[in-house]
Amino acid sequence: MPEGDILRRTAAALDRALAGAVVLRTELRWPSAAGTTFDGRTVLGTHAYGKHLFTRFDDGRTLHTHLRMDGFWRTPASVSPQARARDPFVRAVIGAQEWTAVGHRLGMLDVVPTRDEGSLVAHLGPDVLADDFPEHGLPEALDRVAAQGATPVAEVLLDQTVAAGLGTIYTAETLFVRRVWPWTPVDRTDAATLLMVARTLMQRSVAAPSPTATGETTPGRGTLVHGRAGQPCRRCGTPIAVGTARRPPMERPIFWCPTCQVAPVG
Repeated sequence: MPEGDILRRTAAALDRALAGAVVLRTELRWPSAAGTTFDGRTVLGTHAYGKHLFTRFDDGRTLHTHLRMDGFWRTPASVSPQARARDPFVRAVIGAQEWTAVGHRLGMLDVVPTRDEGSLVAHLGPDVLADDFPEHGLPEALDRVAAQGATPVAEVLLDQTVAAGLGTIYTAETLFVRRVWPWTPVDRTDAATLLMVARTLMQRSVAAPSPTATGETTPGRGTLVHGRAGQPCRRCGTPIAVGTARRPPMERPIFWCPTCQVAPVG
């Protein structure tokens, strides 16, 4: 599933294409939004929160989307064949004179009053990538971590109600950087440091966008452990292992190095 860094980069790509532009074409291929149009409205911009995107318009409405596991946005030139959006998996098309935003395989889509955006993410923890996370979000996230007791740290980092934005990639990468075994009880870890390391890793990704900056990810490319099962650890050479965090149907793969990330004793 795309994580917070991808959502930030996607929001930036959508802003480059549409912010300040007047909508000339709207296609929302979603049952609850069928027939809804933004034609004639000006796009104010797109904001990311955790794994959610909010595209705001000047009439007080917001298009809320979530990429889920496979979703992504493309922003082709409006005169290009890609802007025709004939793929059967296209779920949203917002077109302006120069550029068109095409949402593929989106997992969630709503049109809501902008003032109600908060209700859609009220159940989530603080956004790890929010500007004010170190001052305001981190203390709140740590309170939520404390409520998890001895839950395995990987499961806590994956829990969007604790802190929003992390997924399997940055959970695994963060734990590897700090040499923490993924199933260590969270109350035996330095959760503040883990969250700030995750934030730093994600910020680096946001600052260095790749060709997949609008939602697609390639497991194992450039990562330390994620997606590298059986390959040598970049630190010690031990084959990377993969385990499971959380229970069905919410289980997720967690990659780790058996040498660098040793289970705590006792």
